[in-house]
This record gives sequence, structure tokens and C-alpha cells, in this order.
Amino acid sequence: MSSRFKAPSRRKIPWLKALLAATCLSTPGAALAQEAVTSDAEKPAETIIVVGQRDTPITVVPRGLSVSLGKADFEAINAINVEDLMKYAPNFFVRKRFAGDDNAVVALRGANTVQSARTIVMVDGFLVSNFLGNSFSFPPKWNVVGPADVRQFDIVYGPYSARYGGNSMGGVVSVTTEEPKKTGAYLNAQTMVMPFKEYGFDETFSGYSVEGGGTYVAQDGKLRLRAGFRRFDNVGQSMTYNLLTPATGTAAATPVSGAFVDPALATPVFGAASPVYVVQNQVRLRVAYDFAPGWTADAMLFGWTTDQTLRDTRTFLRDATGAQIGQGRVRFNNQIWNATGLTSSEFERTEYLAGLKLTGKLVGWDMRANLSRYWMPIWNTKTSRDYLTGQSNGAGTYQVQDSPGWYAADLTFDQSFGKHNIGFGLNANLYETAQNTFNVTNWSAATGQSFASSTAGKTHALGLWIEDAIDLTDTVTVTLGGRYDYWRAFDGSIARQSGAMLLADTYPTRTDSAFSPKASIQAEIVDGVVVQLSLGSATRFPTVGELFQGRIDDVTREIDPQSFDPNLRPERSTDITLMGRGRLGPVQITASAFYQDIEDAIFSFSGLNQFGTVVSSFKNVDLVTQSGLELIFEAKDLWVEGLDLNVSVSKMDATTIRNLANPETVGNRFPRIPEWRSSGNLRYKFSPKWRAFLGWRQATTPTSDLFGREGDVYGFQTDYFFLDTRLTYDFTDNVQLNLGVDNLNNDQAYVSHPLPQRTFVLDVKLKL
Repeated sequence: MSSRFKAPSRRKIPWLKALLAATCLSTPGAALAQEAVTSDAEKPAETIIVVGQRDTPITVVPRGLSVSLGKADFEAINAINVEDLMKYAPNFFVRKRFAGDDNAVVALRGANTVQSARTIVMVDGFLVSNFLGNSFSFPPKWNVVGPADVRQFDIVYGPYSARYGGNSMGGVVSVTTEEPKKTGAYLNAQTMVMPFKEYGFDETFSGYSVEGGGTYVAQDGKLRLRAGFRRFDNVGQSMTYNLLTPATGTAAATPVSGAFVDPALATPVFGAASPVYVVQNQVRLRVAYDFAPGWTADAMLFGWTTDQTLRDTRTFLRDATGAQIGQGRVRFNNQIWNATGLTSSEFERTEYLAGLKLTGKLVGWDMRANLSRYWMPIWNTKTSRDYLTGQSNGAGTYQVQDSPGWYAADLTFDQSFGKHNIGFGLNANLYETAQNTFNVTNWSAATGQSFASSTAGKTHALGLWIEDAIDLTDTVTVTLGGRYDYWRAFDGSIARQSGAMLLADTYPTRTDSAFSPKASIQAEIVDGVVVQLSLGSATRFPTVGELFQGRIDDVTREIDPQSFDPNLRPERSTDITLMGRGRLGPVQITASAFYQDIEDAIFSFSGLNQFGTVVSSFKNVDLVTQSGLELIFEAKDLWVEGLDLNVSVSKMDATTIRNLANPETVGNRFPRIPEWRSSGNLRYKFSPKWRAFLGWRQATTPTSDLFGREGDVYGFQTDYFFLDTRLTYDFTDNVQLNLGVDNLNNDQAYVSHPLPQRTFVLDVKLKL
């Protein structure tokens, strides 16, 4: 069955992009007398605007708001998982529903928690962003490292450097692991306990982790190894509650009790998904070797297994005898309802990363090349059909992923020519996925399989870039750059079993390209006051999951055109950030104002097709604008020696300006982006051995959908205010005890799903 869809036409570049392009093309030539000058990363700290630690250089280009977090920041955090280490970063939120959550998507500024493809995440330069899709189901692969392995977290907000592709529309996160400096070993043990009470739950969930490893440095220093492991075992609270639905007809119904009537919800809560039992095992190896003067090869190998079991499905309904009722027609509060939607499931996944990086001098240029492969050879999900089949190991579905993953390559050259610091390079990636879904007679054993459906697809991207940072004076730098991106989506297919007939179709191959200019100027206008103005554009092309996620309709026996958009256009943003930094007494103040104009923003819509079937698909929103202000305060030894303070406050406005597909959404705040967000931490060393920390995270209520709906209950995106505490005691230089509490005030908040309640964390760290 051939496809009849056409590729989209090319669009004109907006006026600001054209202006930026003209500016970049006027960059002076590089044929200048060569003399040694420092790069951006090597300039004195006072001429670079970076929030946070300054002991080691930031590992990403600091244009736009740039944050660097190090050991002093990490020590103040109850880090159960590695993404926790960023929790107090300015205007930043991690959608982490429970300890061990696989779907921990970051939100920088206006890139919300279901737009995972708007952030590039790297570990030691290797790409770990899961651009197989764009939602909470495709988070970065944080667990490539454990909390004990991290030396530095660097975050840049916005797409202001040509070195990074269009997925940097939200920002870039770079994780740097510890460099082996001497032979040694380490071992960390941690336990976490969370009492949880809501609706039919009043119980305590707990877990633990053990992380350890060792380092080896050869006597001549040329060979350096770091090996580690982590075992994580935890039970998290239920992620979803199930509500009764009104029933019609005169069929018999079972009288029940036990449902919870919440005035904020449309109907009573009758049950919940099983608490999530998650077990993760990780092993990793990093090897570096200096094989020639100035040349280093660095390899990274990683393996990770995840098992999630959700077999403890809860129903709160009881009949007259006290027996549990998990599905069917029921009578509650003198009304007839249907109890549906409770299921059981099991999930397993095995993942690997293999990467090789080469750095050195090549004919006067600083060269860096890396190549990596991330793949998931095992990724299976088993789900029961309903509550009763879940309890009896009856019918269900079995979904098998066919080794999805990606390849990534990056090649960079940098050299200084007089006042010019030239950089150029290329990066490329290939993302591929395929999955089959089977109906099974025993969901837990996955036996009695019969084919149900399948999807597959690939995307390929290639980017070429060049930048010139021109030192006009010792305190004024102008940077001009641009990148060209080529994109291709291909091998997309879909199939479905409809009765005795197999329906199948293919998607057309699509190609597109874009040019993205960048410009920035930074200057110290008076002694101690630095300002930076950055402009940039970015084009984010659709992912496999956004393009190839349609459904075949049983009536037409073709791909339902309302279940996907074959002409889905790439997102195109134009960004401006104005920043300034100065000092007021002991407090360093950084202020940032930003504006982002996004054409054809990609967002998921839900609705009915012509046959009354609910379908969800990604569509373009014609124009979304985002703007905001950020204030960041940093102080060391504030008032008394040993008292450090970091505070950030942000105000944002994100609005749907034009949406021809659904005009009702125009004028509403864009979903999941709060108007106010703040965070901070207070650190006090009150003796050589004792340190105390207080942190907080806060945000106002965002809208939950494009129509501007708001709520303060399950199913909505809600406001939150979390207080976190931590106390550290050093028994010796090599033995440390930490006791902390996250969400000390026990605020109940939701990202549709319930977030963790008060959680106690105890960990012991040993170094040998």
C-alpha cells in the first residue's frame, strides 16, 4: 500500500534570521598573523559570565545564561539519582516522579517537561539524549553515570552557539565525570524512606542503593582507568489513580464502598496503579591513554539493566462481604458506575553505551573527535488486559522493541589567529527504532503470542558549523557564527492486524535543511560589571516518535490522517538574551532577560477522528512566544565565615500567539510553564567536621494543556514548594555520614502524577 502524502514546502527565513545571517557572512577573514591568545574557557573568570563554581572551566560554550555546578553544590543535595544534582539550578525543573524514575525530563526556562527533544545532554562529550521521541517517555540517559562519578554539571540556556544543533533550542547540559588522578577506591551506601498518604494509601515506601568503584593511574601517568558499579532498589508510590466513570443501562451492579470523593475531581477515585518496584544495575568503565605528546584517547563503556514490576495493583472498592472489586459495574453513593482501567505490568530493558574520544594537536589546531553508539538490545513491556487478567495471569499485550538506539559523531577544530579564535566542525547522528506488539494469552509469561501491530523509523542529521570569537579589546569580545543542518527521515513503516487481514503502510522519505546564524557580544562596561547580548536561531527537526506514531484505521484500512501529520514542520526559534553581572558588597548578582519566538512549535493534540475514536498526535502550533527575567544571587562567607548562599528567582510568560489548527488555544499560556519559579540553597560549615544545608524549590501553577486549564489535584500540573535539608559529618577524611530530608514540609504536588512526599535519606561515603 503506497503512501499519498507529500513533503512540506520550504519556508522563508524570518527577518531577524536573515539579519543574523548577513552579519555572520560579514565576519573578517582569518588570514592574520598568528599569536597566542586565550580561548573563552581560558579567559579570567571575571570576563566570563558563569553562575556557580569557578574552580574548573565550564565545559560548554558560555553564551546565554550559563551555570556550572561542582562539588560544593553537590554536597548540599540529597542525591538519590544523578539528575538530582541539578535540582537547585536557576529556572530549572526535573520531572522526577519517584526515586529511580526512568522518565526524568528536564525543563529549562520555557522548554517544558514533555518537550524532551529541546535539550542536548552529553556525558564526557558523548551524546546521551534520547531523540527517538519528544515526550516524558524519552528522557536523557542520566544513568550512564552515578552520583558519585560526577565532577561537574554545566548548563547553558538557549541556542546561542553554532557548535550545537537545533535540539539546543532549550539548552545544553554537559556532565563531566571524575578524572582519575591517583589509584584508589570508593564505596557509597544509601537508603531512602518515604511515608506516603493519599486516598487509599497510608504506607511507607523504601529503597537503597550501593555505588562503588576504583581508579588506577599508571606510574608514568599515561594510563588512567576508572571503573564503577551501582545497584539501585526502590519502591515508588503509584503513578496513576483510577476514577469511576458514569454507567448507563439497567444491568445489575455490585454495591460497593471504599471509593474516595474528591470535590476537585470529576468522579470518585476507586483504585490506583501498582506501586513501582524498580531494580537497576549499572557498570561503567572509563579508560584514558596518552599515546603521544599532546594526544589522548579516551574510551567509555557502560551497561545498565532496569526491571520494573507493577503487579500490586490497588482497588479501594469492597463489596458487602469485604471482598475486593477491581472492575465491572458497581453501585456507589446510589449511582451506577463502571470501574475500569486497572492493569498489571512488567518492564525490562538492557542498555549499552560505547564511546571513543580522541584529542590532540593537528597542524596547529586543537582537535577533538568522538564517536559513540547507544543501543538497547532488550526492551520488553508486558501488560495485562484489565484488573482480573492481571490477577490471574490472563490475556494482555507484549511489546518488544527491536534494539532501538543511536550513533553520534562529533569533530571539532579550534585555533587562535591574532585576535580571532576560530572554531569549526561537524556533528552527525542516526536514530533508529522498531517495535512489535503482540496479543498474548498469558501476559506475565508472554505466551500464546499473536501479532497485533508494529512501527519503525529512522532519522539522520548532519550539521556543519563555524564560529569566530573576536577579542576587540581585553574586555570586549564579539562572536559570530552559523551552522548548516541537513535532516532526513526514512524507513518509516506501520502495520496492524485487522481480523484475518494484515494492514501495512509506509511513510514517505523526507529531507529538509536549515541555516542557523548566531551572534554575541560581551564586554566589561565598568570595573566589575560585565554584560552580554546573545542572538541565535535554531531549527529542531521532528523525531522518529513524532513522525512515525500513527495508527491504521479499521474502516479505511489506511493510516488515519488525524493520528499523525506526514507534513509535520520543524520547530524554528529566534532567541535573544541580555545578561549582566556585578557585585553588591559580598553578593554577586547576575540578571538575565530573554525572549524566544518559536514558529511551528510541535506539541501533542488529543481529539476524536471521524469515526469517534480518540487519537493523539503531534501537530504544529503556528507561533508561540516566551519571555522572562531571571535574577541570581551568590554569596560566600555571607555575614559569617562558612555561610554560603545561592538564590534564583525567575518570571516567565509563554503564550500561544497563533494556532490555525485550533484557534481556541490562542492567547492561553503555553502548557507546563509556570509564571514564577525560584530555588536556592543555604550552606553553613559550623565546624571542621559539621556542615548543614537548607534548600528550596518553588513554582506557581502552570496550565496543564493548550486550552489553559489549571488545577491543584491529580491529573493537573500544580504549583509546588519543597524544603530540603541535609546534615553532613566527616568522621575522618575518608568517611562521611549524611542525613537529609527532601520535601520536609510534605507538600503534595503533581506533574499529572503525584510527586514524592516527605523523604528521608541516609548515606555513608567511604574513600580508600
